[in-house]
Amino acid sequence: MNTDIKNILESVKNGTVSVEEALLKLKIKPFEDIGYAKVDMHRKLRQGTAEVIYGAGKTSEQIIGIIESMKKNGQDNILITRLSEESANIINNIHQIKYYKDARCAISGEIPVPDGIGKIVVATGGTSDIPVAEEAAITAEVLGNEVVRLYDVGVAGLHRMLAHLEDIMSASVIIAIAGMEGALASVIAGLADCPVIAVPTSVGYGASFNGLSALLSMLNSCASGVSVVNIDNGFGAGYLANMINHMQTKKEV
Repeated sequence: MNTDIKNILESVKNGTVSVEEALLKLKIKPFEDIGYAKVDMHRKLRQGTAEVIYGAGKTSEQIIGIIESMKKNGQDNILITRLSEESANIINNIHQIKYYKDARCAISGEIPVPDGIGKIVVATGGTSDIPVAEEAAITAEVLGNEVVRLYDVGVAGLHRMLAHLEDIMSASVIIAIAGMEGALASVIAGLADCPVIAVPTSVGYGASFNGLSALLSMLNSCASGVSVVNIDNGFGAGYLANMINHMQTKKEV
């Protein structure tokens, strides 16, 4: 997924970029120290995706400074997760951002045209799981993926999921998001021929233990091909789904 490095090397190969120019691009300082943060400028070169700002615990002023550093160093599209609406309003006075209230995410820049190998399906057990699902969906879209949302298709009414079998069967990755007993991941994985990323949510009554019950159920799934991220970690699921949906064989690279 290190497409930036690959593009630079291919440009050298076909003669559109000199060796010296390529070396300069690769030698740009790996991070910028702005006092309260060391902004990683080589994240995209190493991992294929630029650094994402985790908004919780940061002041609006700190986030503004990090955005300034990123933009100055050529990052056009910036994702901010776990951002409060209050902070988003303050940031928007300095940097134009689009805020997604349900997802608690903001974007500086534009959502790119999808270039993944297929579609990512984001499915929830219930409506209460939508905030986590939207964090996953927005993350995947910002990283260049086409996302299909299937909300409120949990096992309490299995016919609702079965009505979307075509979407499930044609997906390249599925993110299954559920609280309560977390059964959605096992059921959907039993129908699909692609990787399923399970996200337990903290939705549920007392014995759900704020998502622990769903987490353990998903970890113990009897369906093959299920991986599990942390409770309420929509971002982690969206990021992993993006990596899968942009996989290239080592021979191609």
